[in-house]
Amino acid sequence: MSSGFLLWLSLVAIIWLQSFNGTNTNFPSYSSHLKQQLSISQVQLNNLAFASDAGKFFGFLSGIAAAYLPLWVVLLFGSFLGFVGYGLQYLFLANHLKLSYVDIFVLNVIAGNSICWINTVCYKVAIRNFPSDLQVAVGITTSYQGLSAKIYTDIVHAAFSSKPHETAKAYLLLNSISPVIVSFIAALLFEKTDVGSPRSKQFEKIDVGSPRSKKFGFILLFVIAAVTGIYSVMSSFGLISRKISPLGGAIFIAVFLLVPLIVPIIELIVREVGKTDPGTGTRSRVSDSANLDQESGSSVDRTENGLKEGDRVGVKDEEIIGVKLLLQMFDFWLFFFVYLFGATLGIVFLNNLGQIAESRGYSGTTHDFVSLCSSFVFFGRLIPSLMDYCFSRSKNIMIHSGPASLVLCMPLISGAFFFLLLDKKMALYISTGIIGACTGAITSVAVTITKELFGAKGFATNYNLLIANIPLGSLAFGYVAARLYSKKGKGACMGIDCYRTSFIIWGSFCAVGTFLALILFARTREFYSKKLQNMNSQ
Repeated sequence: MSSGFLLWLSLVAIIWLQSFNGTNTNFPSYSSHLKQQLSISQVQLNNLAFASDAGKFFGFLSGIAAAYLPLWVVLLFGSFLGFVGYGLQYLFLANHLKLSYVDIFVLNVIAGNSICWINTVCYKVAIRNFPSDLQVAVGITTSYQGLSAKIYTDIVHAAFSSKPHETAKAYLLLNSISPVIVSFIAALLFEKTDVGSPRSKQFEKIDVGSPRSKKFGFILLFVIAAVTGIYSVMSSFGLISRKISPLGGAIFIAVFLLVPLIVPIIELIVREVGKTDPGTGTRSRVSDSANLDQESGSSVDRTENGLKEGDRVGVKDEEIIGVKLLLQMFDFWLFFFVYLFGATLGIVFLNNLGQIAESRGYSGTTHDFVSLCSSFVFFGRLIPSLMDYCFSRSKNIMIHSGPASLVLCMPLISGAFFFLLLDKKMALYISTGIIGACTGAITSVAVTITKELFGAKGFATNYNLLIANIPLGSLAFGYVAARLYSKKGKGACMGIDCYRTSFIIWGSFCAVGTFLALILFARTREFYSKKLQNMNSQ
């Protein structure tokens, strides 16, 4: 079988994994029922949302496992964690199992950690298979994780009862079994191509194909993803769902997930008919980049070229920045707080979206808001990679600079939070879309920014340190919102005042994040200008 076919097929497998790996994004769809059955306060419910994010604290375990075990083993273990974490919660809501609040908290940590294991496999496969097109491969594949809530919502509406309690159980059931099924399919592929072994001789022979065939493949995937996103947004607004049944909606989304198979099929047909000589393809540079994200020890600092300067901007890919040196870098802390006041606040908003919609009297359409946010997160993750790829030869630094993307997104998120102060349903729709899109964009460019500014060799450790702000922000910002919610009303709070102060606080922090993003952009402007000059001179 053509190695190029297997290569593109592995990318499709990552798309499927990401599509079903955003299980934490549909937490608002069943959080109210957990709150009722456990008889807990809003603050305690917020702690459960934090617990899911807290699983990221232990994300480094998946990186260690991936360094020594085949990736298909890491993948299956991660899906097993999710099966346990969500499966036991399903049994609890279905009254088949008695669990305490502490039990549910621990299960959410386990479920949240399972996402890290699957993401680790996705990143490593993308890095090894497409070392020269990392931003594009990561951007396309991770965008589908933003679609997870939409996918789960369509399945629930089509296959389960519309009763709220039954719907809540359905989400937990799907969260438990769907990643396992998809992971098993992907694991069979990864085992066959021997992608899981870092020392695989077979994998080093995989051919990525000619530059022309790669460009065609990526453009086709971009088109497919864009059409999928447009359908997702339109159906979230009800422009399509009114004309088709819930079952039809589920079938449509399933077809959109299968369409990317066109790319490996075309590759196989072209190779088989002899239109493309396999020997003319560009050989994968896996042997040079197989260890792109592996560490030589987080406590080891490499100090060539005066790297001990704490204010140095950007490093070379071959340099390794240890944890101690990274924490001394001013740019790291700038980026850390920009992410905290941007993407993390967006995640906190999503975690509270169910309660926000309910407090405004839209409890019956909570799933619509979650689906809408999911759709815009999808587009937000996709757009930066699309712009970078389509305008790869552009001399405009705003297109190629990750910090420039942060400067564009941060004020939009801030404005969206203040726009939520209007007691209008359309204001909630528009703000949800803006926050979702910008949150997705920031999480997408964060991968590239981490690699470019802090080195490729230390990527795994550096990125895990960066996203440690997610559980921290989830706890801090979510706790404040929950306390303010509880003060406004006993039990369930109703009215615009429930989250008014929270929106003002969140919007203000985003404004501070905008200022920090401008500083980061100014400090890295020269670095990206040189990078752009080098790229255009090739």
